Amino acid sequence: MERVDKPKTADEHTSLDAFLDWYRATVCLKVAGMPDASARRALVPSSLTTCAGIVRHLTWVERKWFRQVLQGETLRPPRPPDDQDFIVTERDSLPDLLRDYEVECENSRKVSAAWNLDDVARDPEHRESCRWVLLHMIEETARHVGHLDLLREVLDGVVGY
Repeated sequence: MERVDKPKTADEHTSLDAFLDWYRATVCLKVAGMPDASARRALVPSSLTTCAGIVRHLTWVERKWFRQVLQGETLRPPRPPDDQDFIVTERDSLPDLLRDYEVECENSRKVSAAWNLDDVARDPEHRESCRWVLLHMIEETARHVGHLDLLREVLDGVVGY
């Protein structure tokens, strides 16, 4: 996923999409070239947070907010409960997790493009607007980019913006 500069002048929808895409691409940059074992390594004993787990979690978050909430799709399989979407196993390779993330981000882009910012989610349990979902996804993705930044630096010293 290529990181493209955010526009300095654009309409609101374009700006929100661009900021979210910038953070999505930064997720991929933060874990680029990591060995699978490092990507799965937990640094905090009480936490499920690993670099690979964050990528898996963000894939589920994209799927939930754009497909389930906005589009009203029933997800199969459903999202695992209680942050279990952070858990990765030896079978989970970072390239596969990144591929899944990029596919889900592309699905989300298509959903966003088809919606007006004031449109309200189809999921009857959620009444958020498309604008709210985009802002939430920027917030969620940016927070986890910060986690990835710290984890990567501790794991192998790689830093970068």
